[in-house]
Amino acid sequence: MLFLQFQLGHDRYALDVSQVVEVLPLINVKHIPNAPAGVAGVINYRGSPVPLVDLSMLMMGQPAKARMSTRIVVVNYPDENGEMRHHLGMIAEKTTQTVRREQTDFSEAGIDNPTTPYLGPVATDEQGIVQWVDATRLLPGAVRDVLFQVTAAEGQ
Repeated sequence: MLFLQFQLGHDRYALDVSQVVEVLPLINVKHIPNAPAGVAGVINYRGSPVPLVDLSMLMMGQPAKARMSTRIVVVNYPDENGEMRHHLGMIAEKTTQTVRREQTDFSEAGIDNPTTPYLGPVATDEQGIVQWVDATRLLPGAVRDVLFQVTAAEGQ
């Protein structure tokens, strides 16, 4: 499998590229007042508004650093019925490479946190541990509903 690797703080994460639509440079963001924690705002993606989350803020409580390697990763995101009808932008630091890993390279981390269902198994290599992230499980249902209602309203 091919993974897009990124970093949050000192930790490495991997996203299955089959979930990725496009990787963009860090572009202008329209901030949404009173948005849920971790929501950076909305971007214009090919003429349509797409909600944007800051993975560093969402997962670590601090905003991503604006670096040359900080990117917006646009992924397909499911609606409440599980159908891939939406796009979601994710700000991720040090998004500079892809890596090939077998699914069997990953094993359970030994920690099950119900508040982070998007964090999957881990693999190790010469650089340390990398954790698999499932973008389709990133948002709690209430946040998903708020984000996609906002972008639907702005698209009208």
